[in-house]
Amino acid sequence: MSPRRPWPAGAVDLLACPVCAAPLATRPDDAGLRCPAGHSFDRARQGHVTLLPPGHVPPSGDSAAMVGDRVAFLAAGHYAGVTRALADAVTAGDDGPPRALLDLGGGTGHHLAGVLDRLPDAVGVVLDSSRHAARRAAGAHPRALAVVADAWARLPVRPAAVDRVLVVFAPRNGRETARVLRPGGRLVVVTPAADHLGELVGPLGLLQVDPDKARRLSAALDPHLRPVAATAHRDRLELDRATVTTLVGMGPHARHLDPERLAAAVAALPERTPVTLSLDVTTWVREPAGPGVSGHDPGTT
Repeated sequence: MSPRRPWPAGAVDLLACPVCAAPLATRPDDAGLRCPAGHSFDRARQGHVTLLPPGHVPPSGDSAAMVGDRVAFLAAGHYAGVTRALADAVTAGDDGPPRALLDLGGGTGHHLAGVLDRLPDAVGVVLDSSRHAARRAAGAHPRALAVVADAWARLPVRPAAVDRVLVVFAPRNGRETARVLRPGGRLVVVTPAADHLGELVGPLGLLQVDPDKARRLSAALDPHLRPVAATAHRDRLELDRATVTTLVGMGPHARHLDPERLAAAVAALPERTPVTLSLDVTTWVREPAGPGVSGHDPGTT
């Protein structure tokens, strides 16, 4: 058996026990994690670790098929511009290069890996509820660590431990995000704009972007974080039918569409279809003090 690749120590230092909130440390030979109270968590064969309290069942997350489609689509470079826009927002600001990143709902770790390539001194944690995604994320980058956890619950991350939180098409837990960000740390959120994938919505019956999206985002993050920047990312792709099917299969649309009807609708498209990528990238700052943003960790008392 080949030796395990060591977990990045700086990434382990960001984590907290999901049972008692104490800091975690690696067990011998990187076989897992353990806190001072003796709560222990095994490292999976693929390299990730599950950090959930006993009996807690997180949302199911992406299926193996969805993750497979995501890997294929992202590996082809179709969202390379999205990763660049995310990295630009993460590295912006006057507080120096971030060194500790948390990617909430980070899936396969593709976008975090691209950001870490821009930050040679940084480490990152990918947190996702899908064990299928975590298996992929475990090998996404040598300075990243993959964790299965529930983004809607208390995060297995130490208070005020991270410089940036990334959320790309994923849940936004304002209170917990503020708790794990250091004072002045920033959250970067990527959300679809109203015309995202507009050429496919009607012909394929895709879910439409909620027109109340901006208000819902603010409601999820206020009063824990304050908006400080916003940019728009627009791109134009030309996708063949097979790639369109992969794009649909990797997202939430896959849960709502009948496969046979989708196949028939895709077959009716031109051989190559222009597709608009339309995304909003917003940045929020964790204030030095305020409701829900104290460095005090209620899980330790």
